[in-house]
Amino acid sequence: MTMSRIAGAAALALIPLAPVHAQPAAQQVLVWSFGFSPRPIHLAAGQPITLTFVNRSGGGHDFTAKRFFASSRILSGAAPGGEIGLGPHQSRSITLVPAAGTYKAHCSHFMHKQLGMTDAIVVN
Repeated sequence: MTMSRIAGAAALALIPLAPVHAQPAAQQVLVWSFGFSPRPIHLAAGQPITLTFVNRSGGGHDFTAKRFFASSRILSGAAPGGEIGLGPHQSRSITLVPAAGTYKAHCSHFMHKQLGMTDAIVVN
């Protein structure tokens, strides 16, 4: 190897590498009349995650978790009023960093909560 190649290789070895940021983990939350899945939802505290809410029913629903969304740092997407609204067969995603805790979730549509449309979010 010539001296110029050795010097070039040594110079490249000294360049700091930019940190590689991992893509956020992803989890799907299924919504239907009258339930959610998974049940409960388990997330890692302080770790970015993309939650995709998928409404499998022909009617509108929402995923309301005011304390959960208020305590999370939202990176992309939105949960206005602490809720993800879904029309029939619609999907929505939100990327966030959740805070540790146990949170309640439900569908706020008339009587949906009473018909079993509730869930829990456990963040450890």
